[in-house]
Amino acid sequence: MAMVSLPTLAGLTSTVIFAASTLPMLLKAHRTRDLASYSLGQIALANVGNAVHSIYVYSLPPGPIWMLHTFYLASTALMLGWYVRYGIRTPSHSPVARIGESPDAARTYGLLRSPRSQMWRRCA
Repeated sequence: MAMVSLPTLAGLTSTVIFAASTLPMLLKAHRTRDLASYSLGQIALANVGNAVHSIYVYSLPPGPIWMLHTFYLASTALMLGWYVRYGIRTPSHSPVARIGESPDAARTYGLLRSPRSQMWRRCA
């Protein structure tokens, strides 16, 4: 039985950790189709950077770095595809989108303006 070297074990472990840290983002983006918090420029540059970096990574002997880089290639390509496909959507759960929807919501008044100050003006 061949022993796995410490650097290879570290590479496998870090690959699993990095992939596990990215999966929640991918699952949420796929589930909600809400990519408004992502930048098209960042996603596009990540794809270009990964494509260029592939020249280096795949020139190395096969190992954990190949798995990690392939995962990054796939995840950034998915994010770019979803960004283009779903577009930017305003999340319906944002407070700004819901202002004024509730009939029980308190009325807001400008600075130094309140219902009481309006009442005094009417009496004068």
